[in-house]
Amino acid sequence: MFHFESDYLEGCCPQILEALQATNLEQTLGYGEDPHCTEAARRIRYVFDCPDADIHFLVGGTQTNVTVISALLRPHQGVLCAESAHINVHETGAVEHSGHKALALPSPAGKISAAQVRAALQAHHSDFSREHMAQPGMVYISFPTELGTIYTRQELEELHQVCQDWEIPLFIDGARLGYGLEASGCDVLPKDLPRLCDVFYIGGTKQGALFGEAVVFSDTRLSEDFRYFIKQNGGMLAKGRLLGIQFETLMNEGLYFKLARHADRMADRVRAAFQRKRIPFLVENTTNQVFPIVPNDLLPRLEENFGFERWQIVDEGHTAVRFCTSWATPESAVDELGGFIEFNL
Repeated sequence: MFHFESDYLEGCCPQILEALQATNLEQTLGYGEDPHCTEAARRIRYVFDCPDADIHFLVGGTQTNVTVISALLRPHQGVLCAESAHINVHETGAVEHSGHKALALPSPAGKISAAQVRAALQAHHSDFSREHMAQPGMVYISFPTELGTIYTRQELEELHQVCQDWEIPLFIDGARLGYGLEASGCDVLPKDLPRLCDVFYIGGTKQGALFGEAVVFSDTRLSEDFRYFIKQNGGMLAKGRLLGIQFETLMNEGLYFKLARHADRMADRVRAAFQRKRIPFLVENTTNQVFPIVPNDLLPRLEENFGFERWQIVDEGHTAVRFCTSWATPESAVDELGGFIEFNL
């Protein structure tokens, strides 16, 4: 049985294993103060065209979100986000455990708009009793979203402009960043991100690394004392070079984007197989997550042959499920799934 539950079921891409093996007996300083982290940061600045950015490496997505958000907010502030945002539904309240409320906005397709953010800020600051509520202090979005949808360049420009108008930072969770940038129809380029937000991160865990996320502060005023926050949140890896080596490798010769492109194209084929059977989708997207709405009576047969995630109940007879491809998904697995859909659904 092949598993499509998520995009981090495999270990890491062969190039990273080779790099880790080749450098295994090197002696380097710890905590990210090593030549590999320095070189990885240099390559990230080049690829994303942000020569002055401040870059830090952390271990995982939840840890990264909590560390960035807690570093940017004052104690009485909360973070505006989509109702379906990872920090709101899939991190066990980690952000709120750090003392900052997630201020969720309706997001039927996983995205929030500049108009929503502006309205939320205006509503708070015009409320006579505002001191009794968490003050919106930043905006968090994911690219792509939890539903695999992507923001357009114009949408990001509008969101960033609202944040600038209200003097709050825009933070982009890029756990699946490459899958978004390589999606069909995406008009956002790597070089656009540093100018369209104040801080973002480049996901490694879900995109070919063993683990690791690279935080990029395009507004370096926000990264003052950030290493203190990394340490306080348990994110300062003693053998920091293990993170540097991985991103040094991923940023070499476009590997990060090649891996992402493969996953997206595999998902396109899964999506097309369901489309041929006229099975509808919870949302339309072109990234590596596919959300078909399957009749409940067909689910047991599908589950006997493939691993996938039950996402949400649509009605009493249908369930939206998620098939997720990765950088390592073989074409043979996609062909097998396509054939099963063709002859059994």
